[in-house]
Amino acid sequence: MGGLKYRRALIKLSGESLAGEPGFGIDFAVVDRLSDEIKTVHQLGAAIGLVIGGGNIIRGTVASQQGLDRVSADYMGMLATVINALALQDILERKAVETRVMTAIRMEELAEPYIRRRAQRHMEKGRIVLFAGGTGNPYFSTDTAAVLRALEIEAQVIVKATSVDGVFTADPKRDRTAQFIPEITFQEVLVKGLAVMDANAFGLCKENGLPIVVMNVNQPGAIARVLAGERVGTLVT
Repeated sequence: MGGLKYRRALIKLSGESLAGEPGFGIDFAVVDRLSDEIKTVHQLGAAIGLVIGGGNIIRGTVASQQGLDRVSADYMGMLATVINALALQDILERKAVETRVMTAIRMEELAEPYIRRRAQRHMEKGRIVLFAGGTGNPYFSTDTAAVLRALEIEAQVIVKATSVDGVFTADPKRDRTAQFIPEITFQEVLVKGLAVMDANAFGLCKENGLPIVVMNVNQPGAIARVLAGERVGTLVT
């Protein structure tokens, strides 16, 4: 595969990607497969940070629409990301991959509090760092948390691992005529109104020139190919 184009990356996994076919909870067979993908990338020498959503357990925005206080609902969503991070950590550690979970909300019995310099040190020592608890603030998505952490650890790329092959002109699950877009600029995404990330997260990427690769997490070896510089999914620059 040769050398890596991106030696430091932030991988954003949706909570739903851990749920498998049921669409809810944690499918440990799926987590096992994902951990193999992450281990392969790590063995190539890439410094990896991970942010996982919590949508497989609870979505703060949906829960608030159903009557829960928005702030309480968002905190519940943040706790869901901690559950997911601990599950992925356990399986990665069983595969002899050193990890640390760092949380934006203090819970020292479970994980380290997020401190930027400590996170960077862990990565320098070859550990995968799983950033949980979102940004620690309500009203911000895990997409925003992913971009924020990526900028703080000086990642060269964000890999947004989804259930589709990249960015399309419309939702490919609902519109069969949707066309795949292999490469697009931040400005074109805004003009065309395409859904890549939420507006806050996307704005941070655009402002700081942080490229995003949107790819299908169900393609074996796809993350490693992205970091090696192969054209996989959609590149947003």
